[in-house]
Amino acid sequence: MSYKHSSSGMTLLEVMVALLIFALTATAIMKAASEHLTTVSQIEDITFATWVANNRLSQLHIDQTWPVKNNKKGSQEMAGRTWYWQQTVEKTSDSEMVQVDVSVGLDENYKSIVSSAVTFIAKQD
Repeated sequence: MSYKHSSSGMTLLEVMVALLIFALTATAIMKAASEHLTTVSQIEDITFATWVANNRLSQLHIDQTWPVKNNKKGSQEMAGRTWYWQQTVEKTSDSEMVQVDVSVGLDENYKSIVSSAVTFIAKQD
């Protein structure tokens, strides 16, 4: 009776192919995670900018100042950052109502707007 002794293991080529597959998989996972973090950051910025815009529009409704000033600018602190807002006023077909658009961004020069909100304000008697 004769027994054959065979070695069981992976060849160098098999190890290299396995490492290549692992490297490609790890790269794809890292890319997906990075894109996810970027997207989450953008959603967070849009959310805070929208809150700042809505705060400004709410303030305009509370103030009831007529006429509403066009091209007014300001800033607001939120979430540890300074947000810059700018309001533009457009006339409507009703002389006692205007459309107000508030744009918000992180740049004081308003070069990149993160979010904006629009409302209509009527003259109060």
